[in-house]
Amino acid sequence: MRVPVTRKKLNFLPDSSRVVARFFMNGEEPTKDMLALVFAMSETEVQTALDQTLREFAYRHRNITRLFTKHCNNVKKIIEQMEMNFDDISYERKLLIGSYLTMEYSIESTAFFNPSIIPDIDQTYLEEGETRVIISFRATGEGHISSIVFRRAILDKNNDLRLMSIGKSMDVAEVSQKKSYHKGRFVEKMNEMKIPEKYSKVIVENLPDHFDYDVLKNSVNNILKDVTISIDKRLALEEITWLVDSYYDIEFHRDSDISERVIYPISESESGGIEDGRFVRFTDDDGSVKFYATYTAYNGHAILPKFLSTDDFCTFRIMPLHGKGAMGKNLALFPKKINGKYAMLSRLDGVNNYIMFSDRNTLWTEPILLQKPKYPWEFSKIGNCGSPIWTEKGWLIITHGVGPMRRYCIGASLFDLDDPTKEIGRLEEPLLMPLENEREGYVPNVVYSCGSLIHNNNLILPYAVSDYSTTYAVVDMEALFEGLKN
Repeated sequence: MRVPVTRKKLNFLPDSSRVVARFFMNGEEPTKDMLALVFAMSETEVQTALDQTLREFAYRHRNITRLFTKHCNNVKKIIEQMEMNFDDISYERKLLIGSYLTMEYSIESTAFFNPSIIPDIDQTYLEEGETRVIISFRATGEGHISSIVFRRAILDKNNDLRLMSIGKSMDVAEVSQKKSYHKGRFVEKMNEMKIPEKYSKVIVENLPDHFDYDVLKNSVNNILKDVTISIDKRLALEEITWLVDSYYDIEFHRDSDISERVIYPISESESGGIEDGRFVRFTDDDGSVKFYATYTAYNGHAILPKFLSTDDFCTFRIMPLHGKGAMGKNLALFPKKINGKYAMLSRLDGVNNYIMFSDRNTLWTEPILLQKPKYPWEFSKIGNCGSPIWTEKGWLIITHGVGPMRRYCIGASLFDLDDPTKEIGRLEEPLLMPLENEREGYVPNVVYSCGSLIHNNNLILPYAVSDYSTTYAVVDMEALFEGLKN
């Protein structure tokens, strides 16, 4: 018999009005043609065109003139190639140039799905039985480009979600690249990515044990200027470039609401999207708390598992995961160390669940097979639906299984607290399977989650509906434990 589940009626739907302003350049020659037309305008004509643009778009973005200035600076070299003195160009003309190099992108016009939920940092000013939470989502727009976005809400004593107000203007983070790299670790990651040594050797052999970002970037770019190099060598060198670009920090403005912050693809490794952030509130052995997430970076032909950390959801550090266990999708970190080591779930072979232990939260080298598909609804593959949850009875792992017709269902398993390689119980039937009204969407017949939590002895399980929208369900923990025991 299936464990009883209460589906809530709250729905998170895509909203095409949620837009960011991003840099856009339609090739060097067309850009030069555009610039020539702008330079031919009088200052009066420039001011008129700029006023018209600001009137139509300023209210839709936070400090749009800052973006226009930044985007104009991106073509400074092109302007100087046209024998124009960049410093002599008026501020208004620079803003107008920047506006021609800017486009709006609707970050969640296509889908709003694959949620995870964690306790908020601040739990003050709440009534008894309430918990303030942060929910992350995978937001997808034109071209199936995915980002990570957030909502804040309060879970009340009846397990109903009360959403906080949503900000109107999206905040684009300031980005700073990591400046120094460890040669040995960088070479290890290139080997994991199967970048041929015959192509990387010419770059790596002259690097010191610790090297600067600009040194590597310039070395690669100098070789890429040679139009005669083979396609394979060019691709290998480009992969080295997008690997070094995968280490960076981002910082949002303090006066932005969390609902206005979007972690948008930044590095080349993410150019095809940022997928399925699995957030977890991590408590270290000394009692300190930090928030981590794993996600998948996709550049159109390869994926790169990445790791995110933050103390305040305002500043984030982002880096790749390393090791032969950090392969593929579906990595999820445990919320605390086990016997002094970090622990991580993975589905590195695309079919089975694995567990790994490590002294470093970014290096995963020894995967241990944890679960294979067992029941018909998960015969194709089994994976996690977010980070494990600590309970007095064991580690609760919410799973997903893929069965006939590629239907995704959600299940649950229980593992030993001291040795989570030991399975205590596993549901024979799914917790959730797509209802008739949940079967239609961007990808039909899917229910999926990236993280749950326990509130008032109930499992709060947010889940995506066929890769289109999001809702949530509530499961009584005693009933769930009874089902796992049986």
